Amino acid sequence: MTAPVFVVEEVPAGPEFVLEGPEGRHAVSVKRLNPGEAVVLTDGRGGWAEGVVKSTEGKDRLTVAVASAGREPEPPVRITVVQALPKGDRGELAVETMTETGVDAIVPWQASRCITQWRGDRGAKSLAKWRATAREAGKQSRRVRFPEVAEAMSTKQVAALLAGADLAVVLHEDREAPSGALATADLPATGSVVLVVGPEGGVSPEELAAFAEAGAHPCRLGPSVLRTSTAGTAATAVLLARTGRWS
Repeated sequence: MTAPVFVVEEVPAGPEFVLEGPEGRHAVSVKRLNPGEAVVLTDGRGGWAEGVVKSTEGKDRLTVAVASAGREPEPPVRITVVQALPKGDRGELAVETMTETGVDAIVPWQASRCITQWRGDRGAKSLAKWRATAREAGKQSRRVRFPEVAEAMSTKQVAALLAGADLAVVLHEDREAPSGALATADLPATGSVVLVVGPEGGVSPEELAAFAEAGAHPCRLGPSVLRTSTAGTAATAVLLARTGRWS
């Protein structure tokens, strides 16, 4: 089994590091780590340090003997999913599974057909939940580079994001539409891929037109129609396999 991951502000170079606070409590009181067990420390931005537990103290203090440290490079093809806001807690589910799969960035999108609305304090709390979910899922899946979760964007802002991508795609649920399959789309060797996942009610014609003007084209995932909370995960998996990041 791979070593558990804990988040730190700055990755230590060694020779020792004291993990305390909430992460230390999780290591000592929840994971119940003992001296000699392996751990990974990360800043969530690609920096990492591997080591072993040297000692524990109380309920939230653990000393790590650092063996090595480094930085995971940025992937050659960066995958961003623009996720329309799902109902209820399905947004956190989408963030969790996309993070576990390997997405690089997530952009919440207030699509015209979204039932959920992020406004005021509710919007701030929802964004905080998405970011916390990405952080915890990153740790659970043993990542050292967690996905960035951006501020919620409008359709106009999403169109601007698509215009700057090396490949911009809108996942389309209509299998009769004249669109190609994501599995056979031409991918850039380097750069950015931005995927748009619409709400349960679908992307409106006006939004499709705005995204098409920005250079995005519709693509199918397959013959079945996925829910908005699972489509981004499936699309990310397709791209990771095709770009070699899963090889």
